[in-house]
Amino acid sequence: MLLGGCSVWDTTAEVTKDSWNSTKEFVDPPPEIDTERYQFTNPNQEKLAKLIAPVDGPLTSLSQFVDNTDTLPGVDWLDLLRARYPWVNRVLVTDEEGTIIFMQPELPVKKITKPLIFKGVWRSIKLLTVVDYSELGAELYIGRPYFKDVSFSGLIGVGFDPRALLRLSPNPSELIIIHPGGGVWSIGADIDEEAIMAVPWEEILKEDVHGEIKVGEKYYTWLTRYVGEDQYVYATESVDPGNTGSSWYWPF
Repeated sequence: MLLGGCSVWDTTAEVTKDSWNSTKEFVDPPPEIDTERYQFTNPNQEKLAKLIAPVDGPLTSLSQFVDNTDTLPGVDWLDLLRARYPWVNRVLVTDEEGTIIFMQPELPVKKITKPLIFKGVWRSIKLLTVVDYSELGAELYIGRPYFKDVSFSGLIGVGFDPRALLRLSPNPSELIIIHPGGGVWSIGADIDEEAIMAVPWEEILKEDVHGEIKVGEKYYTWLTRYVGEDQYVYATESVDPGNTGSSWYWPF
């Protein structure tokens, strides 16, 4: 009976193994990358997507990194920040009164031209941005409060020059970032900044998240993205003016 039992067990094990393999392939098939599935039918959207993918990914990652920090950051946090985001220019930490208690680097090339005011709502913990415009160029700060136990202890701010971020794009001169109500950031792009800022972005962004605008004789395809609670706009000159498409697939 012992030998018979072993024989029955071996057979059962073999059947079970075969059944598991076939079931696994059905439920959890080997991953395959279908490069033909998501093809842009709109050349304007395809151009913009390729330009902003290497820019928006790191920016989103940095936003999440800062947003996940709710206590006083230490040396390990700062080292990790530098390693992951070498384009970050400055890190500052304040106390509950807004006094800077830590800043790296201690003697920055670009000085803060005016007080950084992060406006928030009591008990509403949100990632916020502030842009400081200086003679040496804009500095975008991403900030959030940090706490000790449940008490507000101060603010964490991470700043960088948007032009450093634009350099991550495969063709930086073809991509611009628009700060509605603030300015236009670019590297060598042939643009009319004053005309672009005259576009009623606040009204447009109430209804749309992407589209096409005409500025002078040029058409621009654009897409808005949130950094915390604030909207910024990526744009590039359209390759096929008037082709706005009916949908936008975000592939990254």
